[in-house]
Amino acid sequence: MDILKQISTKNLDQDKKIYFASDVHLGAPTIRNPREHEKRFVAWLDAVKSTASEIYLLGDVFDFWFEYKRVVPRGYTRLMGKLAEITDCGIPVHFFTGNHDIWVFDYLPSETGVIVHREPLMQQWGNKTFYLAHGDGLGGYDKKFNFLKAIFTNPFAQWMFGHIHPNWGIGFATMWSKQSREKNLVKYGSQYLGDDKEWLVLYANETLKTTPVDYFVFGHRHIALDKDLGQGSRLIYLGDWINQCTYAMWDGHELRLEKFKYQ
Repeated sequence: MDILKQISTKNLDQDKKIYFASDVHLGAPTIRNPREHEKRFVAWLDAVKSTASEIYLLGDVFDFWFEYKRVVPRGYTRLMGKLAEITDCGIPVHFFTGNHDIWVFDYLPSETGVIVHREPLMQQWGNKTFYLAHGDGLGGYDKKFNFLKAIFTNPFAQWMFGHIHPNWGIGFATMWSKQSREKNLVKYGSQYLGDDKEWLVLYANETLKTTPVDYFVFGHRHIALDKDLGQGSRLIYLGDWINQCTYAMWDGHELRLEKFKYQ
């Protein structure tokens, strides 16, 4: 994939901002109060919509999402309604598929108006270039995960899963998601692993050898981090909405991490 072909140049309207968030994991079985969890994220969307030029949701908004032909996962009505309200007002909402909600097909964009992205995206606002992605599978550093992702994105495998009764399919996927998160916490933890082990830092540095990028913005790692990569480039980890409620905001001059305080 030639990422350079995807660069889109835009000018930010005065007094408007661009917002980035990821890893909400709505419906995760480890969340004690799912409704309050959803209401908190919807409250953030409601808080930023008046100043938003665009909103980028960089993956794993749902802990599991699979659109059967005539069935969608139960719940999330507050989020769906808020997304539709925002896009109906003419504010673009970009939805990146993550490793937990990779099976978004036509229902979510047709019902809520979000723009779905399945690959990394490069955007340019003013004279700054942004590299946007969820962060899973980039650079081939995790061969096991890349193998699983190849299976999950295979049309025949998706067709087979779609013929499992939703009660069984969603139940199995929820159990898989819980076990996967527990294994990742043991293997990686929710802490920075160091410049020589953080695969997204390695990937960003490798990308900079051929492509100038001012800001790499990633989710996936559940770490809120603003890291200087040198060469005038920075890497932003967006954190998560399970424990941190963090997001990033671009005001046309500066990209910074913020924490949402929910009343």
